Amino acid sequence: MKPRSCLIGGLILALTLIPALTAQADTGRLTVELNKAEEIEGGGCRAFFLFRNETGKSFEGFEMSLAILDGNGVIDRLLSIDAAPLPVARTTLKLFEIPDIACAGISEILLHEVTACRPQNEDEMDCFDILDLTSKTSAALVK
Repeated sequence: MKPRSCLIGGLILALTLIPALTAQADTGRLTVELNKAEEIEGGGCRAFFLFRNETGKSFEGFEMSLAILDGNGVIDRLLSIDAAPLPVARTTLKLFEIPDIACAGISEILLHEVTACRPQNEDEMDCFDILDLTSKTSAALVK
C-alpha cells in the first residue's frame, strides 16, 4: 500500500470513531449507594439510599425493581422503588421500607431491572450501563 492511501485510510477510520468516543465521554455515572439500614418498629427494615447523579442530566423518571435476598441467599420478594426526581450534579437521599424482614435478614439486594429511566425533556433511555452500585451495609447491592 502506498503511504498516502494508508494516511487517508487512517484518517477515515479516526473520523468514524470520533462520534462514538464523544458519546461515551458525555455520559457520566449514576451511583446508587445503600448507605444505611435500620430496623423499623413492628418489623421490617428501612433502607437509606444515596443517588449521586454525575450524568450531566436531570432525571424526571427513575424506577428500579430490586430482588431482596434473605440470609440464605433465597429471593424473599421483589421491591419496586421510585427514586425520581434526580437533579443533575446532586446527591439525593431516598428512604424505602422493606416490610416483614429484619435488616440483618437481608444478605443481598439485586438490581433486577431499571423499569424507568427518563431524563428531563428527553426520551426514555437504558440506564443500566451508567449505574454504579455500592453498599455500606452488611447487605450487598449488586447488578
